[in-house]
Amino acid sequence: MQNGTLLRAETAITLRGVVKHFGAVRAVDGVDLQVPRGEVFGLIGHNGAGKSTLFKMMLGLVAPSAGEILIQGSPVAGRGFRAVRRGIGYLPENVVLYDNLSGLETLRYFARLKDVAPRECEAALERVGLAQAAGRPVREYSKGMRQRLGFAQALLGRPQVLFLDEPTTGLDPEAIRMFYAILRQLRGEGVTTILSSHILAEVQERVDRLAIMSAGRVQALGSVQQLRDQMDLPLRLELQASDEGIAAVRAALARLPVADQVWLGARLQARCPRAAKMEVLAGLAGLGSVVVDLKVHEPSLEDVFFGLD
Repeated sequence: MQNGTLLRAETAITLRGVVKHFGAVRAVDGVDLQVPRGEVFGLIGHNGAGKSTLFKMMLGLVAPSAGEILIQGSPVAGRGFRAVRRGIGYLPENVVLYDNLSGLETLRYFARLKDVAPRECEAALERVGLAQAAGRPVREYSKGMRQRLGFAQALLGRPQVLFLDEPTTGLDPEAIRMFYAILRQLRGEGVTTILSSHILAEVQERVDRLAIMSAGRVQALGSVQQLRDQMDLPLRLELQASDEGIAAVRAALARLPVADQVWLGARLQARCPRAAKMEVLAGLAGLGSVVVDLKVHEPSLEDVFFGLD
């Protein structure tokens, strides 16, 4: 990608050697990232890992101590970033709204701040499932409704880059499903999303790539499957044997590289190295009908996350 125009079109967010220190504390310590246009990118880590500080620097709310941040090809510290910022949507972790305004009045207030046509407000409320509550004061909204209203605010102006910090806090399962359906639609439209969440099981199937942060640094970067492969974590097996076949299964397992075996009646839970997967499956398949059921589970994102500790 030698052509600068092509680079700008394909790379939505670039961080080079980004550092932020508060006195002796290095909240962010040399982060390099490139997020392509249209990617849903996850940012996870323990509290204090540096995620929120990194968010604030990418939004231009906090200046980095060193390094460079470009959004849509424009330096965050540059004069042109004001125009770029109009194409950015942001949902903070803690949504603070005016209780006496209605949902529609709240969006119209933000629309004026963003120089967005008021007619977008009704459509945004409809999109997040709040059309029926548009005229109700925000003080009557539940936590989940407030979160959806905050998301609607972030969608005003049809942003090309979205920063979402713990966006599903307080949402029920149906609202979470709707939220990620909207993200899939936006991804199809070329919108780039940076998503921070502590709910790892929810994130693992819904991001294209992710970065795991600790102590202000990116400790791992890639798709969930790439991180699994890099860490070479074992696979988890679940096997159901017939009552009369337990002894045959135990004898077969004694010849196979299977560890941490736990039997509960005729059910087995165990682990095997990734490299031995086919050997183990072939050995168990040879037992025929004494194996009633067999499931192989990949390590979860939670396994990957704690495996870095």
